[in-house]
Amino acid sequence: MYTDSHCHLNFPELMSQLDSIQQAMVAAQVTRAMVICTTMEKFDEVHKLAMANDNMWATVGVHPDNEGVQEPSLQDLLDGAARPKVVAIGETGLDYYQMDERKGGRTVADMEWQRERFRTHIRAGRQTQLPLVIHTRQASDDTIAILKEEGETGGAGCAGGVFHCFTESQQVARAALDLGFYISFSGILTFKTAADLREVAKFVPDDRLLIETDSPYLAPVPFRGKTNNPSYVPHVATMLASLRGGTAEDIGRLTTRNFLSLFDKTH
Repeated sequence: MYTDSHCHLNFPELMSQLDSIQQAMVAAQVTRAMVICTTMEKFDEVHKLAMANDNMWATVGVHPDNEGVQEPSLQDLLDGAARPKVVAIGETGLDYYQMDERKGGRTVADMEWQRERFRTHIRAGRQTQLPLVIHTRQASDDTIAILKEEGETGGAGCAGGVFHCFTESQQVARAALDLGFYISFSGILTFKTAADLREVAKFVPDDRLLIETDSPYLAPVPFRGKTNNPSYVPHVATMLASLRGGTAEDIGRLTTRNFLSLFDKTH
């Protein structure tokens, strides 16, 4: 019934508990999970997980915030995308959060390496016609602008994809939707501080809505502060149901249909 459209089950704190997590997923009626690649060094590990589990799929890509890792060439991404059960390109995008503090005082101009990496991923998505898994944090203007510059305008030949773990404004959501993208909400939606985000969650059309955990991070209330895992994604659905009407099960069925529509190589 429920689908976790974005999780990191290859991370050590989850891999070590994989059997119990799978059991918890069954109990929670979470029938599918997308395992997200964040470095090329870990791609084989992510892909192996997808191949070993009928209810899991994989992506190929390098997270925008990862430095000191193998820089993916276009061919690297194309080769990864050709493997079975790889159904998306990413996690990719831009991350300018606390840039000065975390990046040693660098400016936006100094982040050109991140923007070039993003462009490489977009080109891979367009060549393979696989959707993009977009991460954007305090960089929404540049994220939208680069997608447009690379031809992602929502028309024929576009890769499309999803803005995952959405935390931006309704204006950004509208811009993403206008480009043909889906919007995915995580456990952040359940936090007391997320009142503005809950308003955005009411705005996204039914046919563009996804849910995720982004586990092991961002466990929803009532598990906040604990290690997150895909069995908790129904709590995101419960919050969405309270905002949009219907039941958590309705949201589960709706977002699973959307997942299957976007990532059409999963079935």
